[in-house]
Amino acid sequence: MDRISEATYMTVDKSPHYRRILRFFYIQHEHLLEFLVPEMILEALQEDELFFDYDLERLHMDLSQLVKWGNLTAQQETGRVRTIEEFKKRRFRYQITPFTVEFERMLIQFEEKGDYFSGSLEKTQFQRFRHVLEQIQNVGKLSNAECSQLWNDLIMYFKAIKQNTSDYFGYLRSEQTVEQMQSEAFLMYKDRFTQYLSDFIITLQRTSSSIQFLFENLSDEYLQEYLQRVEDHQSKKIIGQSVEGSLDELLMTFANIKRWFIGKEGEISQYDLIQQQTNEAIRRMTRIVQRFGERHQSRRSRQADYMYIANWFLEKDSLEEAHRLSAVLFGMRETRHLHADSIATDQLYADIWTESPAVHERVPLVRDYRERTRASAAIDYTEEKERVRAEHLARQLHQQQIMHRHLDQDTIHLSELSEVEPFVRKIFLAWVAKAMMQENRTIKTAYGDVIRVEIDETKQIELTSTDGTLRMPDMTIHFIERKERIGTNG
Repeated sequence: MDRISEATYMTVDKSPHYRRILRFFYIQHEHLLEFLVPEMILEALQEDELFFDYDLERLHMDLSQLVKWGNLTAQQETGRVRTIEEFKKRRFRYQITPFTVEFERMLIQFEEKGDYFSGSLEKTQFQRFRHVLEQIQNVGKLSNAECSQLWNDLIMYFKAIKQNTSDYFGYLRSEQTVEQMQSEAFLMYKDRFTQYLSDFIITLQRTSSSIQFLFENLSDEYLQEYLQRVEDHQSKKIIGQSVEGSLDELLMTFANIKRWFIGKEGEISQYDLIQQQTNEAIRRMTRIVQRFGERHQSRRSRQADYMYIANWFLEKDSLEEAHRLSAVLFGMRETRHLHADSIATDQLYADIWTESPAVHERVPLVRDYRERTRASAAIDYTEEKERVRAEHLARQLHQQQIMHRHLDQDTIHLSELSEVEPFVRKIFLAWVAKAMMQENRTIKTAYGDVIRVEIDETKQIELTSTDGTLRMPDMTIHFIERKERIGTNG
């Protein structure tokens, strides 16, 4: 890549002079004043202490240098020339170049942001993005100019969403913010901060399914026809430049936006990642507030509390009543908390309250303790193993028979199911959760079948199981490819 000479003015020794000159040019450019004469420039610069002894000759030298670097363009002024001598003096007027305008805009943004991230989580941007996407679905009666405006709005909202969210999460993870959260002053506005994040995550959850549905409902043929109209309009605004390949660029841009919201096979979308990071920020804030509360509680004097409790004991008529009050207030004395790390079952869908309690054997906590060993007969657990194995195989067979009733169908309509076993409901919901992470809602199950999940957000159903009823959107499971199975009867 070639060297960018237009950026030289920011690194040389006289950079303060050059930057103030070009900043004046930029401000006038923003005020729609394009061509400036040296006298006007000098008058404005001399208001700065840095240019107190600055003269017109030095200004001409600096302007000439900026022209060589490509920051300014010089145009000879011939309209007021009256004599040959005036023409030979070669009076110029100067205009800032587009490259330098973008440099100055970038520098101003850096100056406004400072050394820290800012950004915001604007929930309305997602709503506006969805509204524009809905309008793009029906552009038949719109002109090419209106189609192009919708495309520009879509890009604008997407850039705002992408930049603001990334900057805001960078701000939350910055060292400065972490230090502020560790201070007690953070407790003053933690409720508003938590509400801000909660409102944002609620809006994300409400708009996620509709935005993903709009992307999936947009066919490739319709999208190409729409972007062709956008390209036709944009090509009219470009004078003397080729626009070949711009349709491919528009299609690639749309594909990247869609990937940001939906993701591709095997990867999580940035949209889902934002939800995860927002939830993590709320959890982190909750932990910080909890630690502050524990720290404050440990420093607080409990004298008044103990005096209040002492009066309760004083009011009791007998020692037996005092004992009862003590049991209520302080619970059992000399309690010990035990835990066991043994796993009672290897069932994936087992519930903890259905399992037998684990057994933990305590041993003395002394250095010289050794467990006594003595010769004993080997116990034969063959019958118990066979019994457990038979129970496990019977349970597996029962579950397979029930699942095969559903797997033998071409389509499973959850709304048409009667009461199902809890493990069947958990398997269906696991399929749905995995399918939601895929762009085409298609996955391969543990049974070897390829399925596609279709969700109807407009219809609510009740999926009844033996342990309760789940209210959820209606869903249909289509079997795309099947794995050959061995019969389970007999």
